[in-house]
Amino acid sequence: MDFNMKKLASDAGIFFTRAVQFTEEKFGQAEKTELDAHFENLLARADSTKNWTERILRQTEVLLQPNPSARVEEFLYEKLDRKVPSRVTNGELLAQYMAEAAGELGPTTPYGKTLIKVSEAEKRLGAAERDFIHTASVSFLTPLRNFLEGDWKTIAKERRLLQNRRLDLDACKARLKKAKAAEAKATLWNDEVDKAEQELRVAQTEFDRQAEVTRLLLEGISSTHVNHLRCLHEFVKSQTTYYAQCYRHMLDLQKQLGRFPGTFVGTTEPASPPLSSASPTTAAATMPTVPQVASLAPAGEAPLCLEEVAPPASGTRKARVLYDYEAADSSELALLADELITVYSLPGMDPDWLIGERGNKKGKVPVTYLELLS
Repeated sequence: MDFNMKKLASDAGIFFTRAVQFTEEKFGQAEKTELDAHFENLLARADSTKNWTERILRQTEVLLQPNPSARVEEFLYEKLDRKVPSRVTNGELLAQYMAEAAGELGPTTPYGKTLIKVSEAEKRLGAAERDFIHTASVSFLTPLRNFLEGDWKTIAKERRLLQNRRLDLDACKARLKKAKAAEAKATLWNDEVDKAEQELRVAQTEFDRQAEVTRLLLEGISSTHVNHLRCLHEFVKSQTTYYAQCYRHMLDLQKQLGRFPGTFVGTTEPASPPLSSASPTTAAATMPTVPQVASLAPAGEAPLCLEEVAPPASGTRKARVLYDYEAADSSELALLADELITVYSLPGMDPDWLIGERGNKKGKVPVTYLELLS
């Protein structure tokens, strides 16, 4: 009991001494041991790394899970070391609603068929989103959290110890200075100065040792940057894969919907713009046209008689194929990525399509698969 009481009293005395030293430094009434410039730079870089890691982590969490209540729930599950329940993504939920709507409104009607097609695409988008969230969480978020909850906490702890060692060192310096001033006035014996010098040597040794430990941890921030750089590459890779999957799914959906132009008979609204850098409507409008061919019926009424279709006398354009395209029927032209073909437009055609020619073959080609060249 006496030992514990003495220890508590000693700790209270040390805390009081440090508090006095810190306060006097703030008011400019005591000298402060300054760290070298390199050490200060290491501290600043560590603080900057911690602050930006926190911000990037939080915003990435928002990107992957926009619902704040869901993020809180996931955080609680993680702290309780329990598995987060599987959630239906927004795309999968939309797919479910569309499929149910098609079943009730008529799966054989044009609207019902389209709902089913879009539902299937949204389901695939939802699955791709789920994979992306999982991959990004494992390869990017987890390493950032590990740094903040592991390495950074160790650095912060050692920095607090270094601060305490510095306050102890400066307090010893102040006591030695006072002892020497008192000795000069012959009010203290030499052993008091010797005691203060001994305390200063011990405090200096402990400070130097703690400074070296802290310095090594701070220099380890360079390794942290290397690790975070690798994780960032993994995040970009997973995000690229996700958006590429989404793009392919939507191109496939657009291709499927483009085969049923009769669905839109009676409407005067143009089709939705496709996923391309240039508007197909604008691209088609810039193509030269030829007089109406008698055998060319409006879209949805009769197949295109390619044998009777002749290219315009002038003004045809070259186009580079962006993606492979499999012809749906004999009226379409199959395409291979990066090949060059000749294209032109005819009156009465869907603005999302052009006539393409390659050698002695010709057929309709979707504008979204082309890059029109000047």
